[in-house]
Parts: sequence; structure tokens; C-alpha cells
Amino acid sequence: MILLDYHNHIIQDTLKTRFNPDEKPKPVDVSFFDFDGVSYHLATLDDNDAQLRLSIRWSCWSELVQYGANDVLKREYSAWIVEPEHGFDFSLQFNLENLGAEPEELVRRVSLLKRNALAAPFERAFDAQAMAEQDDSWDPSSSQLMAIRYREGEAIYIQNQKDRVTVIFTSQFKDETDRIYAKVFFDAFVETRKKKEFQSAPQVIYSLREPPQEIRHLPGLLDSDSQGYMTFVLFPHNYPAGPVREETISRMQIFRDYVHYHIKCSKAYMHSRMRAKVSAFLKVLNRAKPEHLTTEKKLASGRAFRRP
Repeated sequence: MILLDYHNHIIQDTLKTRFNPDEKPKPVDVSFFDFDGVSYHLATLDDNDAQLRLSIRWSCWSELVQYGANDVLKREYSAWIVEPEHGFDFSLQFNLENLGAEPEELVRRVSLLKRNALAAPFERAFDAQAMAEQDDSWDPSSSQLMAIRYREGEAIYIQNQKDRVTVIFTSQFKDETDRIYAKVFFDAFVETRKKKEFQSAPQVIYSLREPPQEIRHLPGLLDSDSQGYMTFVLFPHNYPAGPVREETISRMQIFRDYVHYHIKCSKAYMHSRMRAKVSAFLKVLNRAKPEHLTTEKKLASGRAFRRP
């Protein structure tokens, strides 16, 4: 299994060069994309090559703002936030002659821009669960179901309860083979969690077509055999404050892409194995071919000829 990176490599590689104090500021203008339909624009200002602006556009940005994304981004990037570039949702601007932070650390933080924006609803749910756990009069009906429609036809739903946080991914498996691989994949999660050393891991539930109880009442859910629902039940020991919580948030965010990536890798591996098997069988068949023997015949006159 391969864990996908949480940061954007193009941002990281470009800023490493641009934030190098030994490098003279040069004009740059790059547009690129990330997982989940995210668009970026990284460019120097027209009149000043020492001013570098990074902008992000994401279809679910308004929902992220509703769930506290602005607070998270101010915490991470307060010194560099500027008015969003036209056509984008959020922008950061850097003075290459005075970054105001250690270059390596700033590169790391900026390359996690998408991750930090999407962290907001997770942080809100974890904090709400911690408060509910301490409140004996907590009303379950006050629990907020947060929906982040971050891909076309797909969403993440996050809801806190008194003792847990539930995270639900909807994802489309349009190919029948993909649905089979997905079932095998999630069955492995269930079986692995039965082992003693993994019993503290989050519970994982997978279903096709039938939505989980937490979101069954929502309108507009796709009623199709291609629609899959992946549910994680996280308990407080899965997200204690500190590095473990940050890692949990990061891994949750990439889970959908992680699943589809490994389905594609598994299919490619199976196809390569099938091709290797076919090649081996052809070699066996070629070795089993009877040799074509030619016999020499002679006429009554003594002349020799070969029968074709």
C-alpha cells in the first residue's frame, strides 16, 4: 500500500526555488490542479517580480468557510493573506525579499493550503465532541451534520456525537470491476481490525447504494448501484490534541483518493499478471508443437525428391 502525500508537489518545488535567498526574483506564471478539482494559480505580480501570489479555487469553498475555514487559514497564514485574485476563492502573497518566516517551514505550510482549508470541519467536529462529552445535559439533536460537496456527485459528511465523530464519504464506482475491488478492499479493513493489535483502530463500514443512517434523511442522494458509502467511526483516542489529531485529519482527507488509486493499481497489476500468464502459456504451447519432419523419397530411376 502507498500513502499519498498531503502536500502539493508543484507548490513545494516552485516555492523552494523562489524562496531561496540566493536566487534573484524572476517572473513566474503557473496554473495547475490538484486532487478533487482544486485549481491553483501561482504568479508574480505584473509590476513587481519580488511579489509572488498563490490563489486557490475549489467548488466547496463556501461550505468550508461556513465550517470555519477562514479561522484555520488565519491561524496558519495570517501574515500573507490578501484579497482573493479575481476568479479565485483565496489568495496568499509573499514578498520574496522579506518572507517573514523560515523559508523551509513556510514552503511546508503553504504546500498544505488545501489540506488546511479542508481541516476546518474536522477540527470543528472534534472540538464539538469534546465539549459534548463534558456536558451532562447535551442534546443529541444539537449535533451538526456538516456536508462538504468537494467533488462532482461526491461529498464528505462529518457529524459529532457525545462519544464519537462519524465521517462518511460518498464515492461513485461506475465500473463493475471497481465495485468488486472496493468490496475486497473494505473487507480487508474489517478483517484487519479483528486482530488484537488493531482493535483500537476506527471502525470502517462500507455499503453500496444504501446510505448510512446518519444521512439517509438527506434529499438528493444518488440512488444507483454505482454509489458507495464509506463510513469511519472515530473515537476520542483516535484524535487526541496534537500531532495524532493532525495526522488523523490528513489521512481522512486523502482516503477517497487513496481507495481509487489502489483500485487502479490493483487492476493494472492483475492485467500485467494476466499478460505474463498468457505469454508463459504461449511458450509452453510453442514447445509442445510437433516437429515437421521431412522424408526423402527416391524414384525408380534413383532420383531423390522430398514430399512437401
